[in-house]
Amino acid sequence: MTILCVRFQLPPMHEAALPELIGLLEEFTPVVEALPPDGALADLRGAERYFGRDAVALAAVIRVRALALYGVDCVTGAGPGPLLARMALRDARPGTTCAVPADRDAVREFLAGRPVAALPGVGTAMARTLCEYGLDTLGRVAAAPLSTLQRLAGAKAGRDLHEKANGIDRGRVVPNAVARSLAAERPFRLDELDPGRHRAALLSAAGELGARLRALEKVCRTLTLTVRYADRTATTRSRTFGEPTAHSAALTRAAYGMYEALGLQRARVRALTLRAEGLTPADRASRQLTFDPVDEKVRRIEEVADRARARFGPRAVMPAALAVSWPTAA
Repeated sequence: MTILCVRFQLPPMHEAALPELIGLLEEFTPVVEALPPDGALADLRGAERYFGRDAVALAAVIRVRALALYGVDCVTGAGPGPLLARMALRDARPGTTCAVPADRDAVREFLAGRPVAALPGVGTAMARTLCEYGLDTLGRVAAAPLSTLQRLAGAKAGRDLHEKANGIDRGRVVPNAVARSLAAERPFRLDELDPGRHRAALLSAAGELGARLRALEKVCRTLTLTVRYADRTATTRSRTFGEPTAHSAALTRAAYGMYEALGLQRARVRALTLRAEGLTPADRASRQLTFDPVDEKVRRIEEVADRARARFGPRAVMPAALAVSWPTAA
């Protein structure tokens, strides 16, 4: 067992702490892949030899440090590969690590009784097709002829399905920078029903994200909105831009569009989170020239506002709508 899949139990107002928790994992291994909004994969092959402990023991140390330093608990799955570690995570509970042994027979036994939909990469349509042919568990899929799976799923997807069902995990942990995503949360003191307050929170969060992106000289490709409700459920929507951006107006328009598309009717919202993903250096991104004097004017004003906030504080310049409606505006 050399791969850990860790999910931190972050409350809504602490989702932005994920980069710090990723840094905690990087104290054990440089091979860490962030899984926003609350998880990560860590390859501990070198760490096991260095620290003289196996992955399960290291997972216990990671949990203690996360609790002690950040007050955040976590659940952990361990396995010989990323796929099995992800699947083991589903059976994990706080305080224990669900581990899949590297032995091939043990892996097949772990997978055999699980529904085919539990396999990462198998969508609803594919699961329905396999179940129609009686292949409703991974054990049955593993026993099916490769030619049958390829006829049902296609050549490449069928081979991939056959290998995964038999415990053959060709995935690897791909290290990525902590700054691959940025988040801005807006929790409400009381569960909020007012759409006007929701929009003010989105305007505030989008402004914060834009300012942080520009300060880091980054642009984002995708913006994700997470709406958390009073019953602890959540809805997530994403929008990919035609061209990467750090423009606050573009981020705000995308956030408003996703919010309006949800069609919430008197929903009791506990928190709103915007996450900028797919970050790249701003100097490597292209922008289509519009020859629109209004757009150029807005961007120049944005640059001046950024300089003013950098010198006099984040509340030096803000939209008028936020001056009274959202006290924590960026």
